[in-house]
Amino acid sequence: MRGEYEPLVAVYEWLVPDNLLEPEGAAAAFAQVLDGIPPPARVLDCAAGTGQLAVGLALRGYEVVATDVSPGMVGRTRTLAGQHGVALRVEACAWADLGGAGLEPFDAVFCVGNSLTHAQGTAGRRSALRAMRSVLRPGGLLAVTSRNWELVRAAGSGLALPSEVSVRNGIPGLTVLSWTIPPRWYEPHTVDVGVALLQGTAVTPHLSRLTFWPFTHDALQQDLRACGFQVRASSYGDSGDRYLVTATAD
Repeated sequence: MRGEYEPLVAVYEWLVPDNLLEPEGAAAAFAQVLDGIPPPARVLDCAAGTGQLAVGLALRGYEVVATDVSPGMVGRTRTLAGQHGVALRVEACAWADLGGAGLEPFDAVFCVGNSLTHAQGTAGRRSALRAMRSVLRPGGLLAVTSRNWELVRAAGSGLALPSEVSVRNGIPGLTVLSWTIPPRWYEPHTVDVGVALLQGTAVTPHLSRLTFWPFTHDALQQDLRACGFQVRASSYGDSGDRYLVTATAD
């Protein structure tokens, strides 16, 4: 997945909801989770993206480590941390390498933003979750967010167009998603992501094809239990677009 996200590094803001664009908002979205792990707890964001959540947690007084498989995303996280004057360790690191990265145990690990779906099938997800478990202290908390893939698969293949432009840093842009949904859950799925920045009559496209392996809510809970976690809470609903699952390390 390292290479798939690189074309989107510069335009990732156009893929992010308005309320998560700033570090404070990204951290506030997990306020209920954070109530159980007050600062200065050690926290890992292991799919940090452009660093909004990691920097938001650091601003709240947490000791934060941010990792991402994309070197471009790691660079953006470091820049954002510098802009906000917070110190955090930022590393380019795949989930499989977490256990060998010399990290001290964490009180909490966040794996958010639909990142887990890029692990290849059940075996890949469980390998990633075991790696996260390996860097958690006993009783430590894991927070995972996901799209409702049941809804995505029910909608089938097709083009998703926005109803309006999104403005980021004063620049309007359109984000277009083209989903390719195969017949069976275990087959690799793809979504072609296009972000078109509009400046006057000029259009600057940023394109990438992302591969993913969707999973049901029940499958995620089974994966967590198989990897040494006890599921604590879930916001899943049949009609909800996204959900959060929290679990503790046994």
